[in-house]
Amino acid sequence: MELLLILMYVAICVVVFKLFRIPVNQWTLSTAALGGIVGIFLLLLVMNYNHPFTTTARIYFAVTPILSGVKGRVVEVPVVPNTKLKEGDVLFRLDAEPYQYVVDQKKALLAEAEQNVKQLKASFDQAKAGADRAQAQFELAQQNYERQAELFRKQVIAQAALDTSSRNLETSRQSTIGARAEEERASLAYSSEIGGVNTTVARLQAELRDAEFDLAQTTVRAPTDGFATQVALRPGMYVVPAPFRPVIVFVNQGPHDRLLAAAFQQNSLQRVHPGDMAEVAFEAVPGRVFKAKVSRILDVIAAGQFQATGVLQDFASTTLNDRAVADIELLDDISAYQIPLGAAAQVAILTEHAEHLALLRRILLRMRSWENYVFYEGH
Repeated sequence: MELLLILMYVAICVVVFKLFRIPVNQWTLSTAALGGIVGIFLLLLVMNYNHPFTTTARIYFAVTPILSGVKGRVVEVPVVPNTKLKEGDVLFRLDAEPYQYVVDQKKALLAEAEQNVKQLKASFDQAKAGADRAQAQFELAQQNYERQAELFRKQVIAQAALDTSSRNLETSRQSTIGARAEEERASLAYSSEIGGVNTTVARLQAELRDAEFDLAQTTVRAPTDGFATQVALRPGMYVVPAPFRPVIVFVNQGPHDRLLAAAFQQNSLQRVHPGDMAEVAFEAVPGRVFKAKVSRILDVIAAGQFQATGVLQDFASTTLNDRAVADIELLDDISAYQIPLGAAAQVAILTEHAEHLALLRRILLRMRSWENYVFYEGH
């Protein structure tokens, strides 16, 4: 930018010297050079402070690393790279047979458990009936003993008959206690519930849902609208749910999944506020400048961050990348141009201060945009 201003100033000086026929000597040249240095310095100082510019801008986008939820062998990869997908579209499928076997097994065990619940109900009813029968027999033995005791007091029967009746009563009492214990055991087995469902049935239902979830994970789908890029996955490959081994990179295309961020010197953003107009020149589109505005100024700088670790923070290392970041919202439609995600750009912000210098900033940005026509790819 400084070189462009110098060239413009030199061109103006040449025109002035020719037009007004100013003699070229050491005094006129020194005056012109000194005036140019002072003038360009002041011009840059005022312009950079009120209309900041940066070449460090880029379109950033969010990606989702796709990992398999279960391990297995890939049997199908229907996704076409760099083709737009809707949320829920299939990315790839794993061999589902091993997980289907587990689901079938859990279903069989659940059916068996539900049948066992009916058997437990029948056992409980049987134990309760047995306890009631034992209770009735005990009451009958009690009545018989009382009659025998009355007859013994009247000396109608002998002691041996009363002893026999007493032994029968004790036997009946023991039988009743055993029947009640059996009823209690059957009741506990039958009434063991959680949430109104038999505990064994509830456990197997949870295991079945877990097995069905694993079966569903054999089909991996797009998490949002977007596209998969650089798909190297092929049928026959074996994948495992390792956290650091994604098998597909998915580019999200939601309204908040991409942004144009520009990094400025910290002292050049003092007069910048959200809503200020801006202009953007992409390297991918030479000779074209797009209108934009400042969306927001981020309240953090990457150089200042630190995380809890097992070592002391080295604050000397945080002096790098100390630029402040502004989110830029494009106002012009760029869909007609081939501007890939991640494209670099140059951004100029035009504040309401020193508005007469905004024109110069616009001119300089357009000159830089024209420079993008000239590039060299080594041959």
